[in-house]
Amino acid sequence: MSGVQRSLGRDAAWRWWEFALGLAALGSCLFAGPHALLLNEIAILALFVLSLDLILGYAGIVSLGHGAFFGLGAYVAGLLGKHGFTDPIAGLFVAGAVAGLLGFVTSFLVLRGSDLTKLMVTLGVALILRELANKFSSITGGADGLTGVVMGPVLGLFEFDIFGKVAYAYSLTVLFILFYVARRLVNSPFGLLLRAIKGNALRTGAMGVPTNLRLVTIYTIAAVYAGIAGALLAQTSQFVSLDVLDFHRSADAMLVLVLGGSGQLWGAIIGSIIFKIMYDWLAGITPQYWQFWLGLVLVAVVLFGKGGVLGFVESGREWLAARFGKGGRK
Repeated sequence: MSGVQRSLGRDAAWRWWEFALGLAALGSCLFAGPHALLLNEIAILALFVLSLDLILGYAGIVSLGHGAFFGLGAYVAGLLGKHGFTDPIAGLFVAGAVAGLLGFVTSFLVLRGSDLTKLMVTLGVALILRELANKFSSITGGADGLTGVVMGPVLGLFEFDIFGKVAYAYSLTVLFILFYVARRLVNSPFGLLLRAIKGNALRTGAMGVPTNLRLVTIYTIAAVYAGIAGALLAQTSQFVSLDVLDFHRSADAMLVLVLGGSGQLWGAIIGSIIFKIMYDWLAGITPQYWQFWLGLVLVAVVLFGKGGVLGFVESGREWLAARFGKGGRK
């Protein structure tokens, strides 16, 4: 077995704390109680941020308009539900496919220029979609939002309830499945090539690797993930507004990824949990100034923590290993 294969095997191996977090998430379905709606929002945000991590953390593609795919997925799922296609699973597949198609088409524009050009193109795509949704109000509902969205039972068995318990279990299951797929993807030779391209695209291309093809592929996959996240929001809330295409969607995803740590997958989930809980808590305590305190935390993370919250944890683990491990013993 080559060194690369051994390295990929180590990265792909599940760690004890990952199993612990998975069990905690499953347990939260049973004991969600009145917090099910908040937990559902966390699961959807985590999937959306995970999609951004695939292109930013692993491929180095900077985007300020990733919310375009999220919003498109939401509108596709909402329109399907409004016009009689009420199966949630089928709606996820269609919404993901449409968002992926947009991601594939726009990827060729995004990959043409520098990081600044990519930022402008991604932001422009999101702004265009928002204006189109506002313009064709007869289809999307415009500023009033898309109402009349009806969702059937999940798998024909589980009806969506007003307390959000079924919605949370549904969103969490989708998050688990897509997280597993993403984990397999980034710990494969394809994922290794993405990291090489992020590190030095020119050198990787000189080795004969079709870098643009790899980047188009991951950008399309990330768009599918974001579209599914948007579809989950539309299906579980049974309402879609222009808010799903607002700039703050993309900005929030970027902030969450910085907070949790990019290029680690788990950073998307940890960051989403911390961000949503802080948002809910601070908004309840200081409704006028919650953004100040949230911004203060983010600044502290950026200044003092390399790699977000997970970077803090890793630094602490290394310090403990050096202090109390074999290397620290006299």
